[in-house]
Amino acid sequence: MGDSMNNNIDNQRSALVTYNHITYLLYVLSYFTAGLLWIVPIFMNYAKRREADGTWLATHFDWQIKTFWYSIVWFVVGVGIIAFALGSFGVSMMADSGNIAVGSVLLASLGFIVMGVTFIWHLYRIVRGWIALADGRPVP
Repeated sequence: MGDSMNNNIDNQRSALVTYNHITYLLYVLSYFTAGLLWIVPIFMNYAKRREADGTWLATHFDWQIKTFWYSIVWFVVGVGIIAFALGSFGVSMMADSGNIAVGSVLLASLGFIVMGVTFIWHLYRIVRGWIALADGRPVP
């Protein structure tokens, strides 16, 4: 009886490892689908998160969920900065003010930098997590 219980636990962990590989893959594929697949792995993570409680795999579910939400927040911040800058740019054109236009372009550049850093950070976390999963290690 003890061996069958251990086999069942091992099979469940193996299934969760495979499941996590799929979610990491979907995050990577989302870069090639204009982000359309980005929402699928977050639902998958929430659906199976509790099954991994108390195991090293729980860190991967939490890692992916946090990566998703922090990426969303910082991406929205970047878009907000760009939207504000473009609005200011329009005002500067109507007011014929070159100084405001320069400031607007610089501010929009900051928004693009925030979005670029968010993109790189997201990709880094997905790659780092996937490597840890392949090695059978938890992520911090």
